[in-house]
Amino acid sequence: MKSIRLGVMRNWVVGAAVILSFGLAEFSQAFEIPTSPRARAAVTKVEPTLARDLRVVGLQLGAPLFIRVFKKSAELEVWVEDRTGRYSLFRTYDICDYSGRLGPKIKQGDMQSPEGFYYVTAEQLNPQSYFHLSFNLGYPNAFDQGLGRTGGNLMIHGDCVSTGCYAMTDDKIEEIYTLVESALRRGQRDFPVHVFPFRMTDRAMYRFRRSPWIDFWHNLKQGYDLFEQDRRPPFVAVTNDRYVFATPDDVQIRIADDVEARIAARMAANLNRSAKGKSKRADIKPIRDVEPVKASMGIQIPGE
Repeated sequence: MKSIRLGVMRNWVVGAAVILSFGLAEFSQAFEIPTSPRARAAVTKVEPTLARDLRVVGLQLGAPLFIRVFKKSAELEVWVEDRTGRYSLFRTYDICDYSGRLGPKIKQGDMQSPEGFYYVTAEQLNPQSYFHLSFNLGYPNAFDQGLGRTGGNLMIHGDCVSTGCYAMTDDKIEEIYTLVESALRRGQRDFPVHVFPFRMTDRAMYRFRRSPWIDFWHNLKQGYDLFEQDRRPPFVAVTNDRYVFATPDDVQIRIADDVEARIAARMAANLNRSAKGKSKRADIKPIRDVEPVKASMGIQIPGE
């Protein structure tokens, strides 16, 4: 990979809410967690066993976590950050039910479970859910909204019944909810949830090559591959109705080491590589529903 450095940065506008949209656990702070007697009872019941099982594999309850969902195999993975800063797979849960077929959710009432990249904050937890316990995925995000997709209140929840959500059995959602609540309570500001139609291997992509969603899935595969290679959730943003990604290490920046500059440079470098000679100016949006981030940047790639 070529060394990339930021040459010029102009008109960089960003606020705290935008920074948080990238799911950066290291810039987190304590946040009040909603609770209920039901949630407290579930946490009290499963927390000791979860803490023990995590210790056995060298992980810690309350460490930052990351969730992946796979529709076709009906699986939900919980990954937990280890002492190296990489993420280790802690547990894979069977999804009891989801709605629709492979492919994204398009509109309200289509009975389709979403696919894409989402972030969940403490505000999205529902400890008094009609479906035992739940958290809202955050659909539609900026990508979905940019394409005019509609709908909302799509959850990961218990009770094993789905009208567009990803439904677990109650015992499994109690474990997942406890892991999530503990990470948020210990300071993870939000956690990423990546939802894929299937495990995005080259063989699987070839198998589904005639799907009308294959271009969308190739875009999802970029984020999938980055995590598979790096074992850290990539930075995710949206531009020109596409997701764009960057890993924490793929840009060498020779400017002040501040959060905004690092995020801007990583996004811009990724866009520059994928543009292949097209304009190096881009409007970059976070994928949570906050004010758009506009960055006008000049990128210098030595050797080009």
